[in-house]
Amino acid sequence: MRLVLLCATFVSLGCSLNTPVRASDHPNVLIVTVDDMSCDSIGVFGCPVPETTPAIDAFAKTALRFTKAHVLVGNCMPGRNLMWSGLYSHVNGVEGFRQNPEPDYPVLCDLAKDAGYFTAIRGKVNHSTPYTPYAWDAVLDTDADGKKYGVKDVESYGKSTRDAIRLAKQADKPFCLMVNISDPHKPFYSQGFKEGKSDPNVPSKIYTADEVAVPGFLFDDPVVRDELALYYSSVRRADDCFATVMDALQQEGAGDETMVMFLSDHGMPLPFAKTQLYHHSTHTPLMIRWPGRTKPGSIDDQHMVSAIDFLPTLIDVMGMSHPTPDRLHGRSFAPALTGQTVDGFRYVIKQYNENSGRWRQPMRGIQTSQWLYLYNPWSDGKRVFSTATNGTNTARRMAELARSNPDIQRRYDIYQHRTVEELYFVPNDPDCRVNLLEQPAGDRAKVQQTVDKLREQLAMELERIQDPVAPLVRDVENAQLRQQYMEGQDQFGDQLRGKKRKRGNQKKSSSTAG
Repeated sequence: MRLVLLCATFVSLGCSLNTPVRASDHPNVLIVTVDDMSCDSIGVFGCPVPETTPAIDAFAKTALRFTKAHVLVGNCMPGRNLMWSGLYSHVNGVEGFRQNPEPDYPVLCDLAKDAGYFTAIRGKVNHSTPYTPYAWDAVLDTDADGKKYGVKDVESYGKSTRDAIRLAKQADKPFCLMVNISDPHKPFYSQGFKEGKSDPNVPSKIYTADEVAVPGFLFDDPVVRDELALYYSSVRRADDCFATVMDALQQEGAGDETMVMFLSDHGMPLPFAKTQLYHHSTHTPLMIRWPGRTKPGSIDDQHMVSAIDFLPTLIDVMGMSHPTPDRLHGRSFAPALTGQTVDGFRYVIKQYNENSGRWRQPMRGIQTSQWLYLYNPWSDGKRVFSTATNGTNTARRMAELARSNPDIQRRYDIYQHRTVEELYFVPNDPDCRVNLLEQPAGDRAKVQQTVDKLREQLAMELERIQDPVAPLVRDVENAQLRQQYMEGQDQFGDQLRGKKRKRGNQKKSSSTAG
């Protein structure tokens, strides 16, 4: 799924943008997301590559930074729907890239409208709600003449932000706006252009292969470095887009009254990050600026907040109401914004179900400040994981080198087949290279108590949210139960792909006939 920047602008209802406002009034909310950006691609979160995000780093000096925040799904559409519904995917019905045409729950857009907000969105429109078109007051993907903006067009993001603020002012309402920046989602900078054509959307800094750092979960190779150079150039272009959004906020006179939340929807679109539940798949650079409430340049390193908590928190911050608040799976961490300690934020529960091709390969995970436990019921040594990163140059190079390099062959086998259970000690192994459950028996015995505790906690949480994977976690040694479950998942996936083909054939026939 892609990086999320959340920005929230606070202006009192019915108030001029040039009039002082009270932070306690219904705030404007600007949600800006960037796509497929790893947390440590950002300077203030430890990026080893220099100057990738100067605008975001400057913003960080004015904001509260959460060091242990996570999204919960490694791909975009289910991840975003989880955020804005406050419900895990098996309940909100958006488990992959399939719309839910009849949701029985409200999402952020609905709640904001009910509370008197003007709602608008730019980018990722069909990924951000259960179905499209949805009930937004404005979709800002086009210019004044109706021409569609390019998703990599830097200046267009500032234009959309200004348009939304002005439309809300005309409506005499506070606004709830999502600005979803496409970069660094593929295609990366300069990719996809025919020979003789160049990318018109040039980042303010272009990286070369010798300037990048290779993440520990990948391998150092010229092909990998070339792709990473394009990725980091795209990260810089995402930062350029963010700068235009923040400039627009200031130009419209709303900067001093703005609560800003910044985050990524998931990790980089390369192997062992996107479409996974590893540490770098879900670790997100959440930052929040709320003038008068958050302390500039402050750090929260105690609360493990997550995407499931965003909606409950915004409900509190925006003064909204939810018709069935007890149904929400997350909790509000609003008190933490003012430096208070909130009990209970000690771990996050991760969930993955299917990819864009509707292949069902469920995974569940629990991560604490130290440990990451993953459960993969689909893994049987034969099934090959269908990940969105298979088409990357890095994945193809890994497959090529695996034929002659034993070390890369071992990594490629993990990439393709995984194992039923994985356990990582994140402080020492954030790249998740050493599965402690595949160590010699003596070493595994040292962590057995830990894995038992994590497995029990995961099972309890899955039972709380009525996740159908819960019984499998309870009976983790039961291979027959896993097999039966996956046979049902295979049948469901086959049905979904059959329906997809049927719709495609109908569309084709209609087109031919018409």
